[in-house]
Amino acid sequence: MEETNTTDLSLSYVTSGYAVSQAANECQYMPEDYSTLAISAVSIGICLCGLVGNVVVMWFLGFNMKKSSFTVYVLNLAIADFSLLLFLFVNRSLYIIFAVYCIFSYEYLLTNSVLAYLFLFSYFASMYLLTAMSMERCLSVLFPIWYRCRRPKRLSGIMCGLLWALAGLFVSLLLTSCYFGPLCVQLLRGISTVNFLIFFLFPFLSNLSLFIRLRCSSQRRHPGKLYVAILLSVIFLLIFGFPLTLNFFLGHIGIHVFILQNSYVLASLNSSINPFIYFLVGSCRKRRFQGSAKVALRRVFEEKTTSEEGSHMPGDNVVEATL
Repeated sequence: MEETNTTDLSLSYVTSGYAVSQAANECQYMPEDYSTLAISAVSIGICLCGLVGNVVVMWFLGFNMKKSSFTVYVLNLAIADFSLLLFLFVNRSLYIIFAVYCIFSYEYLLTNSVLAYLFLFSYFASMYLLTAMSMERCLSVLFPIWYRCRRPKRLSGIMCGLLWALAGLFVSLLLTSCYFGPLCVQLLRGISTVNFLIFFLFPFLSNLSLFIRLRCSSQRRHPGKLYVAILLSVIFLLIFGFPLTLNFFLGHIGIHVFILQNSYVLASLNSSINPFIYFLVGSCRKRRFQGSAKVALRRVFEEKTTSEEGSHMPGDNVVEATL
């Protein structure tokens, strides 16, 4: 098994102009035991399933649901996950073609480099959008009156635009630094640290503490389906999304190709699993799974609207109604 090189989707290596020019002269990546090919094939299969799932979510939210503060986040998250899976699918498909037929050229490495940055852009955007959605859900539970009466109506759209721009800014800084400056590794480590502390650890701890607070309070309020879906998405983000960020942080010391490939498999799982979470949470009624995908998605995303309408009934507690 060889160590990581320029054919892998890793910014630590694919952005090195010297490595690209050196590798373009010969076909140097033929895995001895073909484990990398097998992992790439598994990643392609996961990507195909995730692409279908995210297309269903985008179609449902775009054409069958009235826009709300949370559906805007979910729609943007589905777009980010779809883009990530598409770029990874193309990258892994090209890699298999290269490894099997030894079709190697400078154009291949250039395409691989472009796909790496597009993948990273979608990876950052997906992480940031899920964090913003989970934090807004926490605010709607902790401060229901403020959220219902004082929250700006266009906050979701503005936040999504800012988070897409933030992801683009980070990727642009990496692109500029890795090609024209000496601070590529330091910048990648800094961004990875920020991502872990703000967009991995903070939403996980805040959502988990809120869930425990709701379940252990004297009233033992049951969290709504949307909140459960967001909490599960955050947990899987920490499990499946964090290894890739860790690899970026440690990339300067050299990551074995097998570990790197598995981190991309986990990243593809993270972007593929959200539609299935929505379906399972929405279809679970009285500990039994029932209903079509459309009905299940409607139960999850229309829940908050129904709860808000119910909060106007006499004698209802506002905090309980917005859960």
